[in-house]
Amino acid sequence: MTEVGINTGIEHTELLENRDVTLLLRLVHEAENSSELLRRMQESREAFSPVTMLMDSPEPEAVLAHKVRLPRLVIHRCPLNRVRHINTLFSYTNYCMERGGLIACHCTTAGIRREKIMRQNPVVINRVLFFLDYCWHRIIPKLSFTRDFYFGLTKGQNRALTRVEVLGRLYRAGFDVLHEEIVHGEFYVIAAKVKEPVRDDKPSGGLLIRLKRKGKGGKIIGVYKFRTMYAYSEYLQPYIYKQAGLCSGGKIAGDYRVNAAGRFLRKTWLDELPMLINWMKGDLKLVGVRPLSSHYFSLYSEELRALRIRTKPGLIPPFYADMPGTLDEIQESERRYLEQYLRSPFLTDWRYFWKAFRNIVFRGKRSR
Repeated sequence: MTEVGINTGIEHTELLENRDVTLLLRLVHEAENSSELLRRMQESREAFSPVTMLMDSPEPEAVLAHKVRLPRLVIHRCPLNRVRHINTLFSYTNYCMERGGLIACHCTTAGIRREKIMRQNPVVINRVLFFLDYCWHRIIPKLSFTRDFYFGLTKGQNRALTRVEVLGRLYRAGFDVLHEEIVHGEFYVIAAKVKEPVRDDKPSGGLLIRLKRKGKGGKIIGVYKFRTMYAYSEYLQPYIYKQAGLCSGGKIAGDYRVNAAGRFLRKTWLDELPMLINWMKGDLKLVGVRPLSSHYFSLYSEELRALRIRTKPGLIPPFYADMPGTLDEIQESERRYLEQYLRSPFLTDWRYFWKAFRNIVFRGKRSR
């Protein structure tokens, strides 16, 4: 497996200069596999400082019961694939440390898992085995009516986790990812505590998702869509934005959170069909500015943010009437629409609807 390193260059990267982090990364690169790494870490236990917590247990309660108080670094030696309650483990790790404390964890990602299956088995058979593995370890644990059966039988052992899901869970737990890499077929992550964990939501891995978006008056509304991204992608948006920024059309450039099925759903707009529920509930109107996440909303100018929350968001945004390219152009397009709408609501929406209709139906315009 080729080693891949990513250093995001964010403001907390000086924390990676921690002596114990340096020791950990050296051991990771020197070991030929995860078993050897565990052995080397055990032999080097005394080399770690007293404020570093080495955790072997997959149980979250073990973090709070550990003798080290206010650790500067918590190293989870047990792979996340064997942890039943990952969110709780990350949250408890957050609770036991001060701001700026570090967490280190590792797992075999679904991508690495697929590569191993395809490489280690004969052609055709490898595809059958991957399909069965995907169904059992990826689909069954996500469905509400089979989840309890899966975890009751497996106890959460050998579960499949995507890279996006691991990073998203860390961000939900209040961590900012500083370093991620694949070494000898294992995915390693180091992150820093920057805030308290998110507690007021219910993450979903199902097909139908409910995304938090800014509505009229700044009220948070739940916008329904069919899932097009891997689980926990919504928590990862600040990290993705810092890595890649925005491309033409105001979308995240090279967004690897979108899965294969999601690319098809987005291209055909099938992912937006459930938004009709919001329209019927009165959260959205037919034509209006896009309902935005809090992070994307924060990228707008203060003036436009104030203007946006004076009206309901819409199913058909002015984007399809003007087809702007950059974020500045998108903001200007929305400003023109909102100023006209506040003067003449019905005529503005009528005019923008038919502009968007022509661009979509006759000119084949799409959101990039």
